[in-house]
Parts: sequence; C-alpha cells; structure tokens
Amino acid sequence: MERAILHVDMDAFYASVEQRDDPRLRGKPVAVGGASRRGVVCAASYEARPFGVRSAMPMGRALRLCPQLIVVPPDFTKYSAVSDQVFEIFHSFTPEVEGLSLDEAFLDVTRSQTLLGAPRDQALGIKARILERTHLTASVGIAEVKFAAKIASELCKPDGLLEVPRGQVREFLAPLPASRLWGVGPRMDEQLQRLGLRKIGDVAQADAAYLEAQLGSAGPWLHDLANGIDPRAVEPDVAAKSVGAEETFEEDLEGEDLLPFIHEQALRVGARLRRAGIQARSVHLKVKYADFRVMTRQETLPVPTDDSAEIYRLAVRLLGKVDAHPIRLTGVHAGDLRTAGPQLGLFDEGRRKRDRLNRSLDAIAEKFGTGAVLPADLLAARKK
Repeated sequence: MERAILHVDMDAFYASVEQRDDPRLRGKPVAVGGASRRGVVCAASYEARPFGVRSAMPMGRALRLCPQLIVVPPDFTKYSAVSDQVFEIFHSFTPEVEGLSLDEAFLDVTRSQTLLGAPRDQALGIKARILERTHLTASVGIAEVKFAAKIASELCKPDGLLEVPRGQVREFLAPLPASRLWGVGPRMDEQLQRLGLRKIGDVAQADAAYLEAQLGSAGPWLHDLANGIDPRAVEPDVAAKSVGAEETFEEDLEGEDLLPFIHEQALRVGARLRRAGIQARSVHLKVKYADFRVMTRQETLPVPTDDSAEIYRLAVRLLGKVDAHPIRLTGVHAGDLRTAGPQLGLFDEGRRKRDRLNRSLDAIAEKFGTGAVLPADLLAARKK
C-alpha cells in the first residue's frame, strides 16, 4: 500500500483558544504573550497578522504595528488540555502519530485506509471531529512524504485541506520559494539567492555535487527535498529514542524572554511522554545562537519522569549554563526513555501525588476555566 501522510496543524492555536473562550476577543487582533512592552508574542490571531504581528516578535514592536492589539497572557495549562483532546482524536484514526508541538502532528494513515477510507476522507473526518469537540479549526496537508504534507497544510490555512497528487510532489514544490525548504534560514537563503536558486524547482534542477561544493553537507539534503525525496517515517513517541520540541524565533531573544517558549516546549514534551506511556531519565536543552553556533546541555534525573513542570525546571537550570548571547532557537528534549511504570518506595508518595495532579490539571482547566488551577511557576509569572 502506498504511503499516505497527514500534517495536521491547528489554526492560530493559542489565540484561537482565547477567542473561543472570550467572545469579546472574536474578530479582533489578539496577541498571546507577555503583557509588558518588554514581553514577547507567543502567538497572534489572524486578525493581527495583516499588521505584521507574528510569533516571537517583541511585544513593544507588535503594539507599534497594531496599536489596537489586545494582549492576553498565556495559559499553557488550558492549551495543554485542548491539545490532549486533539491528540486523542489523532490516535482514534491511527497509532502512528508524531507530535511536533501542542497543536501540530504528522499522522501516517497508510494502514488505516482499509478501515477508515482514503487519506482525504480521514483528513475530513479529523477536521470535523476537532471542530465538533473543541470548536476550533485545523488545516491538513496530505502527501506521500512528510515535507510536502507540512507545506501543504501551511498553504491552505486557515481551516483548509490540500492534497498533493500522488507522484507529483516534485511538481507541487517547484514553484515555491527556496526559503520554504527545511533547514533554509535567512543566511542559507542568501547563499541560494547568490547561486541563482530562487525557487525549489531551481534547487531540484541543480547538480547535487555542485550544491555540496557550495553548501556543504546541506547541499545533498536540500537537493533531495527539492526533488520530493524524503524517506523519513512518521515516528510515534513510543518508538522514539528521544522526545523533543524546538522552535526557531523570527527575531533573536535573550534572558527571560526565552522562558515562555522553553516552558511551552517542556509542556509539549511532558504531554507527549504521557500520551506514549513513557518516561525520561535525562533532559537536554539545545540553543542555537544568532551566529548559528549550537550549544547543548543535559542533566540526568535520579528517577525517570513525564512531569512537564519538572522538565521545565531542569530546562531553566540548563539555560543558566549556556552563554548569554542572542538566541534564535531553543529546544527541550527528553532522552533515555523507558516504559512508564509504578513508582514505588518510601519517599515516592510526593511524586505519585504530582503524577495524579499532572494528569488531572488539563481536565480541570477545561471544565472549570483558565484560572481554576495553575502550576506555581505560571502563577508567579502572572503576578509579575
């Protein structure tokens, strides 16, 4: 059976959740992020985007671009609860789900076609079930490779569905800007422009050896992607060697401005661990600086965990061990994975209580609202 991959991405997830829960925000430009002008935009509603407001932008600049912007503090507990609802829907269609964030995942629906129908039918079913259960919209891209599926979902936003015809991935990609290739940031895009490679089709037609000579090891990788060659499988969390979440910022960040993003990444990782029924013995923090240097730090835990709050605390501690320079990417990863099991022992009662709390926070927040229960670190952040 020929491979079929969906990329499902919730539309303006954080901002859409806030607009759903507060009718006064609907139809208005909304930014989720730090309330002070020194804060950072975590997400922007579609009404804010025509003004140029986007994720990772300093809030002061966002307010200058859009003076009528409504700033809402992030509520990651609520977003995590909605994310669990969405991922339950994913898993009702296929066990082969690779979560990329709280609001985004790859699904391999190749084997589920026998029971649930063609990929397009499954995508329509997923969108309908998400809307029915969460009152939110999602966009879905369908292709035979991951890279094309992700681009397809980006092109059909919001609330869209785009299927790349089988055998036509190369033709689908050809007219798109080369900057859409995975791994092409502003600096790499400048190099491609200097080489006269402005479209993905230009990269596809270039000689692979020439690209390697000009771009190093990235050359063959980009040449394969441009030609629709992407053999990577959808990797369910339970089969992964590590579980991680990363984000590249559109503008470089430093210091405390990084914390909301690291917190959200820790929440993604914890949620994915719990969904897969696994725990991690180590936590890794990855940072990429403005000059593209990459630095990693890690810490081993005495007891395996799937606790988002514990992962976040360790990640913040690791952040204090890296150089204090402008950063363009952070990533939180959990490694040394093992199947989750009962935690026994004389001093484990506190950990068991934390586990029960961690698994019920989302349901409580969903039922009783955003302020019903907050982790201590988020509560402290709200008081600043």
